[in-house]
Amino acid sequence: MTDSHDVLEVALIEINPGAEEDFETAYRGVREVLTSTPGCRSVRMTRGVESPSRFTLLVEWESVEAHEQNFRGSDRFAQWRGAIGPHFAQPPVVEHFRDVR
Repeated sequence: MTDSHDVLEVALIEINPGAEEDFETAYRGVREVLTSTPGCRSVRMTRGVESPSRFTLLVEWESVEAHEQNFRGSDRFAQWRGAIGPHFAQPPVVEHFRDVR
């Protein structure tokens, strides 16, 4: 899937109830690992109002390849997942999206 158009990674993250604050602290501690990845354009983490254990990570990438090769296929991912993963209630659901033009 090679394309030069930006893609938006959307990760739906369910956190163990009671671990939300620890997750936020862990995220803040490793956010730069993600933001400094080549091909990463922006990062935004949101938290559910009605469902405070539900978070959504939104990452703009240059391409799917930038995400998969520069981040997921690197040591950065192990560092990232090692910090925030212990708080997951289940594995995140991750998909890529493109703008409709």
